[in-house]
Amino acid sequence: MSKISELHQAWLKSPGYKESFDSTQTEFELARQLIETRIKRDLSQSELALKMGTSQSSIARLESGKSMPSMRTLSKFAKATNAQLLIKFKLG
Repeated sequence: MSKISELHQAWLKSPGYKESFDSTQTEFELARQLIETRIKRDLSQSELALKMGTSQSSIARLESGKSMPSMRTLSKFAKATNAQLLIKFKLG
């Protein structure tokens, strides 16, 4: 059985895959950071939702990476997790 990393490398050569992957990379990286921060703060989705004044299902959607959260939501997340929100641009 192939590892997902091996499959990913092969798929990057397929037409359309790389463009689709690149277009969603920012959303998934943000989702990864949100999940990592919540876990490091030892919070469940329900506990985080309570601190943010929202529902557990909203946190699940936030962590899904399917859409970009607003600055307001990110600010509430940072406050609820006692984290500093940093936004930066990387020139390519």
